Amino acid sequence: MMKQMFKPAIAALAAAGAVAALVTPALAQRDPAYENARAAGLIGEQPDGYLGFVTTPTDAVRKLVSDLNIKRKDAYTRNAPAGSTIEQFAFVTGCNLILKTAPGEKYRTPDGKWLTRDSSPPVRDPRCAAN
Repeated sequence: MMKQMFKPAIAALAAAGAVAALVTPALAQRDPAYENARAAGLIGEQPDGYLGFVTTPTDAVRKLVSDLNIKRKDAYTRNAPAGSTIEQFAFVTGCNLILKTAPGEKYRTPDGKWLTRDSSPPVRDPRCAAN
């Protein structure tokens, strides 16, 4: 039953993918600390639409990720389409952000493993729209 309810919501949210793709780059503003942590493989994108720690973070990296994730949640709250939840919108955004990772960047797979993106498509949740 839950799967049946989730599928139409994901389809509807896929249409909001363009908005989702715009939300998070603006949030990070490509802060040098964010860029450095990402390039060093300390943080990466997760399927839930939030940044995660690949390794045990320093206090500065923990604060950076916490601040960015708070901003992401605020953006998801403001931009989630009517009829969808914040979590559904964050999930679709996570699908898109993982898809847009560059070679060398880290991302978390649906089974919780951290991978480094190479030239092949990333491993994404099967519920992600095929795009």
